[in-house]
Amino acid sequence: MQQFRINEITDNKGARTVRKLVGRGLGSGLGKTSGRGGKGQTARNGCAMNGFEGGQTPLYRRLPKRGFKNIHALPMAEIDFNMINVMIDNGSIKAGDRIDLEFLKNQDLVQHKVRVLSLLGNGEPKAKITLAVTRATSKAKEIASKAGITLEME
Repeated sequence: MQQFRINEITDNKGARTVRKLVGRGLGSGLGKTSGRGGKGQTARNGCAMNGFEGGQTPLYRRLPKRGFKNIHALPMAEIDFNMINVMIDNGSIKAGDRIDLEFLKNQDLVQHKVRVLSLLGNGEPKAKITLAVTRATSKAKEIASKAGITLEME
């Protein structure tokens, strides 16, 4: 095994690069304007001109706008009878339990920022429970009434 000597240890090639010195005379190649060209906008500090395409209409203006984000919309979670059946199978809830938004938040089934709970009419319920929701579809109300599920509209 070869022994190392402290005076023979070197960095890997390219590990240390020499910092570019600008503004050190004409002979350096980066004197006077420091490689920035002449005067004007691009010679100034902080100029990026992102998205500028030489006077051609830029891509972000050629493409059509799509949709919008409603800034007044409340964060909403949706629950359906299939999801309730899965919770019954897992043992998270039992027949006769009351399911509301706080219960679902405590079980980490919905995000804590959610403020509206909506009931959808997918699936058939297995057990009679009490559901406290903000809103429900007409099909969900019909299924709940047939299955004997109590719906509380908050």
